[in-house]
Amino acid sequence: MTMGIPPEILRHTAYQYPGRLTEPMGSAEKRSPICGSRVIVDVNLNNEGRVSDIGMRVNACAFGQAAATVLAQSLANRTPAELSSLRDNIANWIAGNGDVPDWPGIWDLRPERLNSVRKASVQLAFQAAADAAEAAATAKAAR
Repeated sequence: MTMGIPPEILRHTAYQYPGRLTEPMGSAEKRSPICGSRVIVDVNLNNEGRVSDIGMRVNACAFGQAAATVLAQSLANRTPAELSSLRDNIANWIAGNGDVPDWPGIWDLRPERLNSVRKASVQLAFQAAADAAEAAATAKAAR
């Protein structure tokens, strides 16, 4: 372990996020006032209303980067409703009020590894993805 950061978290930080989309259907930015972490997620939806294109910018601590990686690696083909549910389930799980969410790699972010600053940072990517997908669905419906 380096500075109290588990090796699997450090491995996630090596992920190369997809760059920002030029014209996303939905985009959202989330910041942590506690640590300054910042995550931007852009998405496009296909004709079935599922995430088809992803763009991200991540400026966060190792745990925030790991969360963004866990999100990005399984974000494609998800619906806005799935992402909203995931956001809520993660918030409850991290707060100790829910079960482990059904998402690949999420166990690496288990709550017992997180102090209050890390808990806030870990949720940013999931919050931004849910908000971006909801914005994309609204834009799609308005067409």
